[in-house]
Amino acid sequence: MKTSFNRRQFAVTTTAAGAGILFATAHTAEAHESMKFHISLAEWSLNKSLFAGEMDNLDFAKTAKQVLEIDAVEYVNQFFKDKATDHAYLMDLKDRADDNGVKSLLIMIDGEGQLGDPDEKQRAQAVENHYKWVEAAKVLGCHSIRVNAASGGLYHEQIGRAADGLRRLSEFAADHDLNVIVENHGGLSSNGKWLAAVIQTVGMVNCGTLPDFGNFNLGDGKMYDRYLGVEELMPFAKAVSAKSHDFDEDGNEKRTDYTRMMEIVLRSGYRGYVGIEYEGSKLGELDGIKATKRLLERVRDSLS
Repeated sequence: MKTSFNRRQFAVTTTAAGAGILFATAHTAEAHESMKFHISLAEWSLNKSLFAGEMDNLDFAKTAKQVLEIDAVEYVNQFFKDKATDHAYLMDLKDRADDNGVKSLLIMIDGEGQLGDPDEKQRAQAVENHYKWVEAAKVLGCHSIRVNAASGGLYHEQIGRAADGLRRLSEFAADHDLNVIVENHGGLSSNGKWLAAVIQTVGMVNCGTLPDFGNFNLGDGKMYDRYLGVEELMPFAKAVSAKSHDFDEDGNEKRTDYTRMMEIVLRSGYRGYVGIEYEGSKLGELDGIKATKRLLERVRDSLS
């Protein structure tokens, strides 16, 4: 179905005041007023089980709801890489989520080329490679695809190149009522100031960010301040990733002060889903997800 928005309407500069989630913020409009935010599950939290064949992508939504009591999910394209254009598979995936009362929020896309590639032909190809995932996300009922803003060259050159690729992809996504959101995911994208400048340069309301609490490694042993980075990216956020690795005896995440981080998130006006992305090794995947969920719930209660 054709969107009621045209590209001219989409080509507006995103600001701190107007960077809310597009398309009536479907996943926040349904939120209970009593809750500051809702909790979702990023599929990467179960990557070991999925890669080992101990779990199938088709069972992700069922596991989220029946085992972990989470009713919203974020897919990772690596676990159904060859199914982007398989309509029967996508409908099966959607039906399973629907049958379990689970919302499909987004698909995280990797391995489809650099949207900011210095070579214009390669950049154009990368944009086209993402089209099928926009269409797949539409079938699943998602609000966004998560992409990377990898580029090359000097600081300001990379802003222009990444913005060019993102703008082209966002124009395509606009016709499908979908957002294109960028995660801080290594390189310059882990520099909050740089990524914020990229999104502002794109200047489209359906192009935003997915701030991740932990992905602020700039390379060469340099780290960007995670609290500053999230604060810089939240004005454009259409999703949030709660990265976790290890917990102390009180259940607090050792690398990130979740209370401080969620205060930054809520102060921006964000009231959407916060996705659990457990990457630890001391706890098993299910236990790590549960520990992160308990922490988020505790923080939510304290902030409410």
